[in-house]
Amino acid sequence: MTQIGNGNTRFRVTLPGGAEVRLAWSAMTHTGLRREVNEDSFVAQPPVFAVADGMGGHAAGDFASAAVVTRLAEHGGRDAVGTPEIDQSLRLAVQDMGRGAGVTDEGSGTTVTGAALGSISGEPAWLVFNIGDSRVYRLVGGVLEQLTVDHSIVQELVDAGQITRDEADSHPHANVITRAVGFHEAPLPDYRAIAIEPGMRLLVCSDGLTKELTSYGIRHFLLANPKAEPAARALLDAALGNGGRDNVTVIVVDVIAVTRPTATVG
Repeated sequence: MTQIGNGNTRFRVTLPGGAEVRLAWSAMTHTGLRREVNEDSFVAQPPVFAVADGMGGHAAGDFASAAVVTRLAEHGGRDAVGTPEIDQSLRLAVQDMGRGAGVTDEGSGTTVTGAALGSISGEPAWLVFNIGDSRVYRLVGGVLEQLTVDHSIVQELVDAGQITRDEADSHPHANVITRAVGFHEAPLPDYRAIAIEPGMRLLVCSDGLTKELTSYGIRHFLLANPKAEPAARALLDAALGNGGRDNVTVIVVDVIAVTRPTATVG
């Protein structure tokens, strides 16, 4: 388990194009009630908020997730990042995993999902990225939306209409993912750009949360706790209260305000 960053109640950043964004966030992780080792890692340090859920055995999973968030954290202090920088960080993380070959004979890997501050055509935007079955959600106006698509066997079955979303949660192959960072393969993240809007809330989480809470439960706790830290704590506590079968990691990011530069008349 590697934790980079924690929480902040008042952070300002000026993005390319001149827009100022004010953020608040909280991040926390727990080993859960049935695991001995926490293989989750996170970075909660602008411009990147990301969660990595390691796999491949205790030491290997921890090593893999740490490699990813450590590389992503190298962008800390920048005002924005783009897809080339994230791609490069993930490629370097895979190389780092290769140098730790003694950790496991089978190799190591990890999911990764998150959101990075960016700018699209001069407008402030979140760059949402994902490999595996950790997730990013957006809450706006009381509506919760999953922004990422799981790279998993059960998601493919859902997409094909062979099982329902509810059946997927209890499917015997629910833990089998089809894409990861590591295992000596080139990382292939999905990307999605969304506008940064005042009042929006992002949730970045490992599947240890979504195994224990439905989307209705997640929405309930996000709505019931207006501040980021109590919201993250409530989600974590609820996952543990529902069984805590896996490591649980959550990052809640709130967009407090967005101020665009004033146009000058010349």
